[in-house]
Amino acid sequence: MCDSQYDLTYDDFNPTILFASKLKMVVEDKYHSHNDFTELTIILSGKGRYFVEEKVYDVEPGDIIVCNPGVHHKNIVTSPSEPTVEFFTGFYDYHFKNMPPETIQLKDGGYHLRLSADARREVMKQCYEMLAENEARQIGKYFMLKARLMQVLLLMMREIVETPRPKQKSCNFESYNKSYAVKKIINYLNENYEHKISLDQIAHNMYLSPVYISKIFKEETGESPINYLIKIRLEKARDILEHSEDGSIKNIATEVGYDDVYHFSKLFKKYYGISPQNYRKSVKGTRENA
Repeated sequence: MCDSQYDLTYDDFNPTILFASKLKMVVEDKYHSHNDFTELTIILSGKGRYFVEEKVYDVEPGDIIVCNPGVHHKNIVTSPSEPTVEFFTGFYDYHFKNMPPETIQLKDGGYHLRLSADARREVMKQCYEMLAENEARQIGKYFMLKARLMQVLLLMMREIVETPRPKQKSCNFESYNKSYAVKKIINYLNENYEHKISLDQIAHNMYLSPVYISKIFKEETGESPINYLIKIRLEKARDILEHSEDGSIKNIATEVGYDDVYHFSKLFKKYYGISPQNYRKSVKGTRENA
């Protein structure tokens, strides 16, 4: 049975979610408010500032800006070359115990919540899952978004309301955030290697700057995204050469994303010390002698 002493919500915890999206902050908003819903802004990457009710808040990845109905706010662009990337969501029809309806009250009475490392990790995970749900557009999308929003709100309440909890070993949120982004990039490269891919395109898809992507990717893998893509393509080409005796080298080059067969052959020889044509011959010879 649930201990009502630590129950943070009323029985009817059933918020209505209006939107959940991601935005790269390159232009400052007008100073504005929302009268009929609460808006949460969760920082995904970069550092920035927000002006809320005549006070400036410095933010970093994982921080949350809480704008209850009627709260005036706007973002402040601090670095156009490396803009802040935010996740934002709007909702209404909720009520937490010991707080007014449609309101999230922070301990200091302000609007800026900095979570613990564990809570940051979980909240960021839910944000990325909501973004993925938006892109997938599958049946039940609204209810999946709503379920994840409810988890975010409850995680926030656990940070705001002091309740006894065991000490846990903290984790490095910054490291988690980088690892998650790099994992997404690697998945993208593996799924799209046969198409034309540039660093700018990857950065656009991730809502991050090319400089930042290159930096974190090299920190996590030891090489640049483009070199990693080359390795994927050449490994795919080698696999084709090993398992198929048909098809021209030009067709294989095209199949793994290269329009220029000469450039492809040059890269292949650089990585494996042998041309694609001779590699195919060596594989064939090994089979015949086996």
